[in-house]
Amino acid sequence: MNSDTNLMEVTIKGVFMVNILGRSVPAVMLEDEEGSLMPIHIGNSEALSINSVLRNETMPRPMTHDLIVTMLERLGTRVESVFIDEKIDNIYYARLRLNKNGSSVEFDARPSDCIAIALRQNAPILINRDIFTDDSINKESFQLSKSVDDFE
Repeated sequence: MNSDTNLMEVTIKGVFMVNILGRSVPAVMLEDEEGSLMPIHIGNSEALSINSVLRNETMPRPMTHDLIVTMLERLGTRVESVFIDEKIDNIYYARLRLNKNGSSVEFDARPSDCIAIALRQNAPILINRDIFTDDSINKESFQLSKSVDDFE
């Protein structure tokens, strides 16, 4: 794993449908403070979960990420931060750092799950600076993708 000193904070620009090999797939778009963008391809249910938080929508029944956050809160635990810190064979790896009574513990998790949970608790989303730099895209490429809202 990489050192925490090489991590930078990003925000979530949104969830968008991007064209990969002739088919549209959802991607969560990370944005740094300079406005550079980096997509992470995610599943449909994770796209719905992340998009609902970004749009400040409440589902009629709790989604999996809502349940996880409620459980953590009732157990007196909070999400300290999430880290997207490795990429192996084109797969991103992330860690969810939880804090209870000043003690931290980390869990291996998919980046999409980490992002969905972090957004629900306003926890910082961090990424390895080198991964972001290597995988960021230019604005022109981004403008060709459609918001997931266009497909609802």
